[in-house]
Amino acid sequence: MSVFTPLARPELETFLAPYGLGRLLDFQGIAAGSENTNFFISLEQGEFVLTLVERGPVQEMPFFIELLDVLHDADLPVPYALRTTDGVALRELAGKPALLQPRLAGKHIQDANAQHCVQVGELLGHLHLATQGDKVLERKTDRGLDWMLDEGAQLISHLDAHQQQLLQLALDEIRQHKGQILTLPQANIHADLFRDNAMFEGTHLTGLIDFYNACSGPMLYDVAIALNDWCSDAAGVIDGHRARALLGAYAALRPFSTKEAELWPTMLRVACVRFWLSRLIAAQTFAGQDVLIHDPVELQQLLEQRQQVTLQLPLAL
Repeated sequence: MSVFTPLARPELETFLAPYGLGRLLDFQGIAAGSENTNFFISLEQGEFVLTLVERGPVQEMPFFIELLDVLHDADLPVPYALRTTDGVALRELAGKPALLQPRLAGKHIQDANAQHCVQVGELLGHLHLATQGDKVLERKTDRGLDWMLDEGAQLISHLDAHQQQLLQLALDEIRQHKGQILTLPQANIHADLFRDNAMFEGTHLTGLIDFYNACSGPMLYDVAIALNDWCSDAAGVIDGHRARALLGAYAALRPFSTKEAELWPTMLRVACVRFWLSRLIAAQTFAGQDVLIHDPVELQQLLEQRQQVTLQLPLAL
């Protein structure tokens, strides 16, 4: 189970008391996390999620709190930091930055259909519209293009010949198009919109969670990350019906530019590389430990399938 920092009931009760939400009824570690420690918290006044941030500097936390406040104020279904009765949002527990947030309704889905993808496209569109242009909150990702180039160069010698060729092609492409990618239209992006970070009731999207990879960056990158996960079959092949549903719903809110259309195949491959590398690193770092590790092979297969991309972005006539 991915609880990197276990908690005892007395220290948890002491931490929760200043929120004024009643007695602690129950708490349970969440196994799904791969980077942070999360607990479901049951208090007399409701259900909540407690997050201990295990990765990233403490000074980054005000960004996440402000971004989620902005998105909550825009009526998007996101968690947000609850304040204590003294108005404090960011606190410390067991030596880690800690946030208490409302628990969102719904559950994760394994098999996405076109209606799920419409909802994801619409949510991404609203998220980007709420933060684009002069509304963007600046934060440089710690897993951007330079990170991919550096980590890829270090990891490539540990791969087999086929993997090395696949990764080298991708790194060369990133290096070639880096300047163009960085000039794409920008906003705040979630940067991790996989199926395990969205909550649904039926086909209604009720929550988007885990914003700890959020940053300022190209909106197209966010779309590529989401489409790679939500619109692929088990072999990594793009399902055209689901893909057109997601892209159409998004474009109805924020039309794509011609520059984005030109870089679309590249961005799909960049999105694969980012998560392939991070999964390879996690597999090495946590080998033999009781930690959830996503399979790197899934992203390798996605990158293999994205070598040829026929799916085009919908452009306004």
